[in-house]
Amino acid sequence: MERGQLEPAQTKQRVDDMHFCLYQRALHPELFNIQRVARVERERYQAEIWVVGLSHVVSVQIGDQILTEVIADDLDLLPKAGLATSFRFRGERDHAQSFQHDVKYILSTQIEKLTPQLFPATHRDYMHHAENRGLFEVFPEWEHEGLAPFSFVDFDARDHELLIHTFHAFPEELTLLKTQSIFEVGSRKIAAW
Repeated sequence: MERGQLEPAQTKQRVDDMHFCLYQRALHPELFNIQRVARVERERYQAEIWVVGLSHVVSVQIGDQILTEVIADDLDLLPKAGLATSFRFRGERDHAQSFQHDVKYILSTQIEKLTPQLFPATHRDYMHHAENRGLFEVFPEWEHEGLAPFSFVDFDARDHELLIHTFHAFPEELTLLKTQSIFEVGSRKIAAW
């Protein structure tokens, strides 16, 4: 894990502005304000995971194919070329899509609105869990009533799949944006990249 070179985003992000995008291509890092990075290498794939404010980017390369999951609030800077699917986050949603080389992408999302009584304890539990796992970034400049927004990306890199769990906390809105994605790589041997 590495700390990014750029400063945190200057504009407060809102959960209502968040979008999901899945690309069949890599996206240039200069499009994002990267705070944390993790790299994964397995025999069948390699991946790079970025925390970019209260959102994230996951790029997975399988052979000559690249899939990129993006959670972002500003779509104006993102390219249209290679976009496989996109949608705005609302409630709960599932999405599955198959690609060449026996690759499957599966996504579950949830916008969880909590009560003012429940949010602080849930926030504290996630922060405690995130301290020693995955990628974790806190944004104290956007603190609300003593609770700072954060992004937590936990991942499990297995031989045939990459499992990603993300939690983005929006204290002012008493809301968590949660995603679970799986990049499944089939059992066929794929030529090295």
